[in-house]
Order: sequence, then C-alpha cells, then structure tokens
Amino acid sequence: MVMEIVITEFSQSDWPAVLRIYLEGIATGQATFETAAPSWQEFDAAHHHFGRLAARFKQELIGWAALSPVSLRQCYAGVAEVSIYIAAQYRWHGIGRKLLKTLISESEKQGIWTLQGITFPENTASVRLQQSCGFRIVGERERIAQLHGQWRNTVLTERRSSLIEKDQELAV
Repeated sequence: MVMEIVITEFSQSDWPAVLRIYLEGIATGQATFETAAPSWQEFDAAHHHFGRLAARFKQELIGWAALSPVSLRQCYAGVAEVSIYIAAQYRWHGIGRKLLKTLISESEKQGIWTLQGITFPENTASVRLQQSCGFRIVGERERIAQLHGQWRNTVLTERRSSLIEKDQELAV
C-alpha cells in the first residue's frame, strides 16, 4: 500500500493528536524516560519553535517530530536533540524516515549544526533509522537514569551538518 504522507508544521491546535501519539510512545517503555506527558505549555517551552513537524495521512496527524535545545548556553545554540514519534498503527511505513529527513533539512535552515539522538539500545529500529539518515553512534551511556525503578542505558547518536564547514566561524 502506498501512503501519501504530507509533512507540515504542527501547532497548539494539533496538541491532542501529538499528545495521543506521545502517550503511545511512553506506554512502550522504549521511547522515553518520561512516564507522563507534559502540558502544551511545558512542551512549548522545552522545544524549539521551528522544526515542529507533523506527518499527515488523509489529513490525520499520524506522527510528529520536534527539536529541543541540548543546553541554554549560547555556545551550544546549534545543537539540538531530536524527538520522533509515530502512531502505533502507522509504524514501519517509512514515516519516521520522511519526518527525520525533513527535520534535518529544517534544522539546517535554522543554523543547527549538530543533531543528537538519545535512544534506548533495545529500540534498534530507531537507532537504524538514525544511522540511515547520517547519524553516527557516539557511544552508550550506562545506567544513565531509571525508568520504573530500573536502570537503563542509552545510545547517543549525532549528525553533523555537511552544510557547516569544520573551520567555518559561526555567527552565534
């Protein structure tokens, strides 16, 4: 089945669908350390206002992606963490890849030079997706935090923009 997926920006009016998909991800125990979803106000404050992407199928929001700053320090202004969530019934249809490729493009337009992924090692599909889009594994952080009383590891990945030269001075 060929699905025509349209990628658009999402806004507060899309929050109920974004929240539903996020809660599905939380329920898997493989997507995040969070055990409850934030309010729209908390989400809005924690994420960049650009690169908030929605994957839509027949106008239904079925997946989303967003970027959050990794630090408030100005020297890290071009480094962002990637979040991608797909509704359970639409996983394995290439939607994550389409969102991630669009997110990479949008991030570069905004001057982001490094994207980071923080993923549970058991979530091999997510790690493979990131690698297929130019992310490299930087390392594994052991026992970095607990989820439901259990210590968990994470794989840290990163993708350096090819649009920003190594020696280029950045105007940040």
